[in-house]
Amino acid sequence: MSDPPRTLPPEALDEWAALLRTHFGLADADIPVADVLNMTRDVANGVARPAAPLGAFVAGLAAGRAGADPAEIHAALEAVATLAANWHR
Repeated sequence: MSDPPRTLPPEALDEWAALLRTHFGLADADIPVADVLNMTRDVANGVARPAAPLGAFVAGLAAGRAGADPAEIHAALEAVATLAANWHR
């Protein structure tokens, strides 16, 4: 058995996002793939690579607690990206 690929082509990521939306009963706007990827890139580059999944989790948790409408999701992702941009150890 071969190892799974370490990276996904864009169409596979779209399929993964579609599966997540279907499984959890989410709308397209509930999973802003480009915004999530941009935020995780910013955290990985501004803080540390392992911080990116933690940042994504916290953004999702904050958005969910705020009501989970698309504007709240975007605001949470932006807030995490801004914190990463201003991160100074």
